[in-house]
Amino acid sequence: MDPLLLGGVVGIVTILVLFSGMSVAVGLLVVSGGFLIIFDGMRSLTLMPEILFAKLDDFALLAIPMFIIMGASIASTRAGADLYEALERWLTRVPGGLVISNLGACALFSAMSGSSPATCAAIGKMGIPEMRKRGYPDGVAAGSIAAGGTLGILIPPSVTMIVYGVATETSIGRLFLAGVLPGMLLVALFMAWSVWTTWRSGNAAVLSPTFYSWRERFEIMPRVLPFLLIIVGVLYAMYGGIATPSETAAVGALLCLLVAMIIYRMWSPAALWVVLRDSTRESVMILFIIAAAGVFSYMLSSLFITQSIAEWIGTLDVNRWVLMGAVNVFLLIAGFFLPPVAVILMAAPILLPIITAAGFDPIWFAVILTINMEIGLISPPVGLNLYVINGIAPDIPLKTILKGSLPYVGCMVLAIIVLSVFPGIATWLPDLVMGAAL
Repeated sequence: MDPLLLGGVVGIVTILVLFSGMSVAVGLLVVSGGFLIIFDGMRSLTLMPEILFAKLDDFALLAIPMFIIMGASIASTRAGADLYEALERWLTRVPGGLVISNLGACALFSAMSGSSPATCAAIGKMGIPEMRKRGYPDGVAAGSIAAGGTLGILIPPSVTMIVYGVATETSIGRLFLAGVLPGMLLVALFMAWSVWTTWRSGNAAVLSPTFYSWRERFEIMPRVLPFLLIIVGVLYAMYGGIATPSETAAVGALLCLLVAMIIYRMWSPAALWVVLRDSTRESVMILFIIAAAGVFSYMLSSLFITQSIAEWIGTLDVNRWVLMGAVNVFLLIAGFFLPPVAVILMAAPILLPIITAAGFDPIWFAVILTINMEIGLISPPVGLNLYVINGIAPDIPLKTILKGSLPYVGCMVLAIIVLSVFPGIATWLPDLVMGAAL
């Protein structure tokens, strides 16, 4: 069978299997094993365990469970509530200050936890009721938190960036740095839209009636600063050449656990067990997907599907930006139905040779891909963050949450356009800190 036609068949079968409700990892293994048996015989089954475990034999993967423990220890405390309250106290007299506080808290908490659902839950529980009480429209209150939660997969340290780095053999340190300025750009766009739409509504919520003294503003800072210092310390150790990402992640995880125990009195063995249990579950899920995606990639390569697709696209006489537009449409559609980790592991190894052949920077493309995945987190039918917000505020209809999040999707699309016109926003900081890529 022609490899391109076979690739289409594999794609359709994969989509059908994943839509059946089967887990992503098991689905990839079933599809890979089935096609390898059909076209390569039963002997291919003897290779699958070796490929599965070989994909996990990478020291860089140790950073994933460590960063997850780091985020889980933060999410299990009142750090999110304290972070929200600290920003609210400092920005209370700024027009639209409450929505800015929520978005700022989402950005900082997502950087500390690296988890979109955890960010939505932690900040949303405090922020949504308060914004609604102050008179903010339900769409702004819910949509801003749903969008702010997506920042966790872009702002470092990001588990998604680690997965991309492992899948494409790209420097994780560069990827982390590449997400900093685009993350700040998205935060600025989110804040600008939220303030404008609040002001346009002519609502009294623009200015808060609450006034906090300087003493009240400073007294909450000691509860927040340790976590922020840990994040800064982890990034400094990584980029200062002191330690590898995996080593800094391990130290960061230990420090976050200690801070949670000392500041938030999380001494109970039961509470610590919950943190480690949930972290283990999430880590195993991600690592299982990575291993299964390795088998899936081997199947595509063994049947010459990857090579044929890359060769076919290379022969197309189209403008490289038309090609990038088609790639973005593909990523958007994939992100609507699959989690970011699965999309990256399945698509990145195929797309990267095409992108680099077209003259695009792989570090820049990682940021573009990640923003596409962020859009998927607040877009139906999956839209994980939408359902998290609906669980926090069940009296806000899902339709209202979706409508409130759509302008933020527009902000993300605008960010992709800006990054396409000015790619240096993503590549300047990595080149400055780590030197120009060869």
